[in-house]
Amino acid sequence: MVFPRSVRRLLFRLLWIVPLVCFAYIIFSAINTHPDVHNNQPKSFDENSQRKLPLEPPDSKNLVFQNHEDKLDVPVKVVPVEAEKNIVPFQKDNDNQILKDAMENGERKETAIKYGADEKYETEMKAEDKVKAALMAPVHPDKPLIDPNAPGEMGKPVIIDVNKLSPEERKKYDEGMMKNAFNQYASDMISLHRSLPDIRDPECKQIEYLKDLPDTSVIIIFHNEAWSVLLRTVHSVLDRSPTQLLKEIILVDDFSDFDHLKQPLDEYVARLPKVSLVRLKERSGLIRARIAGFDVSTGEVAIFLDSHCEATEGWLEPLLDRIGRNYTNVVVPVIDVISDENFQIQYSAAKHVQAGGFEWNLIFNWHYVPENERKRRNYLDYTPFRTPTMAGGLFAISRKFFEKLGKYDPGFDIWGGENLELSFKTWMCGGTLETVPCSHVGHIFRKRSPYKWRGGVNVVKRNTVRLAEVWLDEFKEYYYDRISHNLGDYGDVSDRKALRDNLQCKSFRWYLNNVYPELFIPSDSMASGEIRNKAKPMCADGNVEANQLNKPLISYPCHNDGGNQYWLLSTENEIRRDSGCWDYVGGSAEIKLFGCHGQRGNQEWIYRDDETIYHPGSRRCVELSWDGKNIMMKECSNHVLQKWLWKRVSAKGPRRNE
Repeated sequence: MVFPRSVRRLLFRLLWIVPLVCFAYIIFSAINTHPDVHNNQPKSFDENSQRKLPLEPPDSKNLVFQNHEDKLDVPVKVVPVEAEKNIVPFQKDNDNQILKDAMENGERKETAIKYGADEKYETEMKAEDKVKAALMAPVHPDKPLIDPNAPGEMGKPVIIDVNKLSPEERKKYDEGMMKNAFNQYASDMISLHRSLPDIRDPECKQIEYLKDLPDTSVIIIFHNEAWSVLLRTVHSVLDRSPTQLLKEIILVDDFSDFDHLKQPLDEYVARLPKVSLVRLKERSGLIRARIAGFDVSTGEVAIFLDSHCEATEGWLEPLLDRIGRNYTNVVVPVIDVISDENFQIQYSAAKHVQAGGFEWNLIFNWHYVPENERKRRNYLDYTPFRTPTMAGGLFAISRKFFEKLGKYDPGFDIWGGENLELSFKTWMCGGTLETVPCSHVGHIFRKRSPYKWRGGVNVVKRNTVRLAEVWLDEFKEYYYDRISHNLGDYGDVSDRKALRDNLQCKSFRWYLNNVYPELFIPSDSMASGEIRNKAKPMCADGNVEANQLNKPLISYPCHNDGGNQYWLLSTENEIRRDSGCWDYVGGSAEIKLFGCHGQRGNQEWIYRDDETIYHPGSRRCVELSWDGKNIMMKECSNHVLQKWLWKRVSAKGPRRNE
């Protein structure tokens, strides 16, 4: 059969049009399924699997959450805690599966680029680079978008005019302060994922850390903590910790009785990746709770944090790098202050970061990094520096070394002294204690403790006596002088002494000479004891604790009990106790108490043979007022009110170089 010419022409056209259409359809389908064409949103989930994470306990109607962006309206994939316990190690054989899992968990293109991916991403980025980028991304890279002007964002203060609050709101405000010793009302207005400035020094951002860093378990102890503060601590770790490095977060509840820390917290934690909750059956205190958390952890490194902290950008890698290089390194981050009143984060540049020390009352204090340590680091302020002690609330330690050191002394009760014990045995038993200026963690410093303890027992004293008995050798006498040799019942320490012997730890004199040569030894003095006026039974009196400095030296009836009336004349002609010195700048008659600086000048005093105390800088003498109420500086007159009785003997006790 012969078709008409017009039909033959139509059939001929169909022969090349149909294949062309099919080919176009294939190309169009491929383009529309390419990940770069979509809007990079996480995969949607079956409607039955969509859940929302509560940002406040269901029964906490009294809590104020004005930042409504926190109440997520987007689907959140529920991940069972057990499923997130182990991170798949990097292996080339399962590149595709790891990348697929990472992308399904919300690892977006922008996040991968930020953490090392090539900008062309899909077309030119190698599969191995994709996997590494995904694994180094934070656990929660897709946290909810927050209004940058919301309360507290970028670490800014939340200012509340309490006079403008309604009676009901003022009651909430006062109750929050009473229960927590910080402004819970302000905290509840701030997002759990609030943004913080990148407060690292510029040099820190250029450092290349080890490629094979150990993983870590972050252990957080809490007791009756505010909901928003506790969970902001957790989310700051999740939001700013690489997935590959954060193995788990372990929350240890030290027998809290607040309702929001019971079932509501169980339900919330169950929906968080990598987070588990351990509950103690009785009030155990910080020290034993930390041991309990450590015993169930599995990370190569344990990082202990308080429950009112905020980890900042880049906080984790610098800590793990130091331990990755030497497992006996114990490291602490820079602890930046979060205001207990308005939650502003106050941070310090690396050059202003201080080292940890202690006084002979075995209380921790801060002091400037000494010149010899700055020189050892070639004056590179951003590099890790050695510190004699640590504050103890925030630190990282390898599992192997912590177990070798016997963890904490199990005989310690509640809290107190554990930071010095771990500091001393770290140094004396083969380790190094460092502060890492490139790691910053914010911490709320409260003016009082809101917690209740059983009465009748001075747990801090009991702990520090155990510490002194085990680690201070003959230098323990300086501490015992401070407590009038009233040691009390401190329990059996034979097992801790045996631990020290088995580890073949160095002496405390070695520690003083090699780790803390700046510490003033009471025996290195030319006079000691009370400074009593010859005309009246009045003595020089003053508190030299760090938070009491910059106050006037006062006159007070002599009590012969030492304490605030116990003074030493150093070989540098300082009148001091611990790290506090008499200081006179002129311009008034007052003598003030300042931190000792060792530069003489305003802090140089000469106790002369005529029993006067002379200040070379001002050419004046110390005088008691006629009524005996004040101590002041006057022109030297050899008057009896300028005569002072002071024993010209050094304090009893061992010396540094015997």
